[in-house]
Amino acid sequence: MNRFERSWLLFRSSLRVIVRNKELLIFPIFISAATVVIFLFFFAPALLWPTGYSVLSAEHWHALGGTFLSRTSGVGAHPFGPTPFAIAYCVVVYFASMFTATFFNVAFYHEILAALNGESVSLGHGLQFACSRWKAILLWALFAGLIGLIIRAIEQRFEIVGRITAGLIGVAWSIASVFVIPVIVRDQATANPILILKKSAGTLKNAWGEGLIGYIGIGAINTIVMASSMVVIVAAGVISSKLHNFWLLGLVLCGWFLGMVVWSYLMNVAGLVYKGALYLYAAEGAIHEPFDQPMLDSAWKFKR
Repeated sequence: MNRFERSWLLFRSSLRVIVRNKELLIFPIFISAATVVIFLFFFAPALLWPTGYSVLSAEHWHALGGTFLSRTSGVGAHPFGPTPFAIAYCVVVYFASMFTATFFNVAFYHEILAALNGESVSLGHGLQFACSRWKAILLWALFAGLIGLIIRAIEQRFEIVGRITAGLIGVAWSIASVFVIPVIVRDQATANPILILKKSAGTLKNAWGEGLIGYIGIGAINTIVMASSMVVIVAAGVISSKLHNFWLLGLVLCGWFLGMVVWSYLMNVAGLVYKGALYLYAAEGAIHEPFDQPMLDSAWKFKR
């Protein structure tokens, strides 16, 4: 219950920031739409690759499979594997997606920090700022993408030991890089990704010490809400069964789905606002209303 109460206070405080700056709610919608467009930009050429056949014909897709897949040999090997062209194409798309995600996160966090500082919030301002930091964003995307590939390679190559090692490296990486995006936003003189990572980890260490083992956010309230919503669904199912009328259950399920979409959306934005407040507290010692020091001091779990 203490954890739930704390999560509720954090969510409510973050929500107050969002209510004062409703433009923050536009960013995830814009980012999702832009991501879909970029996804289509990269994958449409692959699907529409010229093969000499109509796109709607089976021959086109068969020829397309030959472009991106080749037969493999060896005992236990999968009968088909990616061609060098397909691998190169996927690598390009992978790093492009890393750059896109970093770019939009920088734009979003720039406006979150502006909102916490009492400044005006604008989608255009965020995107304009991200464009001005394109070099740092590009270098970080390449660096983070490379680390991700290394972790994945370790996990696949060494099986069980590799999974454990990759998991530990992944946890350490997640903790050390938690403030990377705010560092890119605030420290405009730095573009070196290694220095950015060091500043992120150093900010975390200076504020909360070396004994932290995990982040405590606003997840407890989400668990309670999800569990409560399932109780409502079960109750609606029982009542519908008793009345032999399943329209009630259908309406409840539709309402539940829409409610969970809105709730998850708010939780996501609120979590980012909270992390923005944590960064300003850790890096600059600033505590912005409606957050207070006990909320920010208790952001991490510690080794006993």
